[in-house]
Amino acid sequence: MPDIVAPGPSAIIPGQDFVPVVLGGDRLGYSLARSFHMAYGYRTLIVSRMVAGPIAHSCLVEHRQIPSLEDPELLVATLRDLAPKVGSDKRLLLATTDHVVSVLARVKHRLDDLYLIPYSEPELIDRLTRKENFAQLCHELDIPHPATVVYEVSDHGSDSAAAQLDSLTFPVIAKPSNAEAYAGVDFAGKQKIHSASSRAELDDLLGKLHAAGYRDKFILQDVIPGDDQGMRILTCYVSKQGEVKFACFGRVLLEEHAPDTRGFPAAIMTGVDHEAVAAATRLLEHVGWRGWANFDMKFDPRIGETVFFELNPRLGGTSFYITAAGHNVVEWYVNEWVKGESLEGRPVIETTTEHVFSAVPVRLLKKYVTDPATKAKLNKLLKDGEVTNPWFYKAEKSPKRWQWIAMNQVNYVRKYRRYYPEPKALV
Repeated sequence: MPDIVAPGPSAIIPGQDFVPVVLGGDRLGYSLARSFHMAYGYRTLIVSRMVAGPIAHSCLVEHRQIPSLEDPELLVATLRDLAPKVGSDKRLLLATTDHVVSVLARVKHRLDDLYLIPYSEPELIDRLTRKENFAQLCHELDIPHPATVVYEVSDHGSDSAAAQLDSLTFPVIAKPSNAEAYAGVDFAGKQKIHSASSRAELDDLLGKLHAAGYRDKFILQDVIPGDDQGMRILTCYVSKQGEVKFACFGRVLLEEHAPDTRGFPAAIMTGVDHEAVAAATRLLEHVGWRGWANFDMKFDPRIGETVFFELNPRLGGTSFYITAAGHNVVEWYVNEWVKGESLEGRPVIETTTEHVFSAVPVRLLKKYVTDPATKAKLNKLLKDGEVTNPWFYKAEKSPKRWQWIAMNQVNYVRKYRRYYPEPKALV
């Protein structure tokens, strides 16, 4: 263990041999804080615009406010000012969204004298998170991927753009190629991921995008049949030597359906898919990835294969599904980046444990799991106590914290009643 720095009287988190510093107070920010506390009994410094619900009244975190996480100059100045006040000279710096990861990667050369920053180079992150590039890479490496049209929103209204749309078969999924550019525009009905059941519906969406000032590419993809239960998730850790050392596969049991969170996994059952892990390993080692990568996927019953949608350059917002299954995600960061251990030559770990992660009440989850085999497995795991809610943590002592958790669970019931009252297959 590194020596503990003797903290000054104004140290933010004294007495730890390292301090996790997390950019973002969302669900991933809290999941990371909980994981650090579970593994080491350590608290986390969260830097974000506000104390949002996921971290409010939590005894696991200290919070410092910043007007914006997306402003590179402000981010560098804030983090350099905070560094000597943290309480340790070992500061592990993490981010919770693709956008902030990209910003952090671009400025890490101005911060790596003060922080340990475990992300790939910005050029690689930008390349792989652009969905058209990811689709092309999947094609080159023979990795299953849905039929994709890359639409130039800047050309919307032209004859060439209309010809692209004429080639589509509906319904389609529509999502931004450039998450950073998309975050900067606003329009009525904006969602993380859109679907369009007809040409008229898609024209309306693209017109709103263009009018809002979005001028980058939008990805239009074939809709794969099946409901939420067809979705898959895979998270891999790549060592400093560029070797995949860990993989955790999960079957999504239920997604969120409210407009602002649509597509986020709400419940995941861990399991095994050796073919998906092999494909992800081939891709990550081919491009020279480092650190965590998270893949969104779906099982396509038409071809009997799991197809890859996209790569997120970080742990996913629901990555606590991995910690809940017995493999604490932060230990990989700490062992390699804080303790300086080499992972070279170590065997690859692929999770085989079956465990249920559910951010929603179990009674609500059971309503939406309709596949008979999956339902039977879910009921057995619930009976065996193999279920974890990321919000329920005994270390939290504040009554206000538990009031927020109770309201969070009630609000899930309300949101599903409003936006997704009955399970339905997508065809």
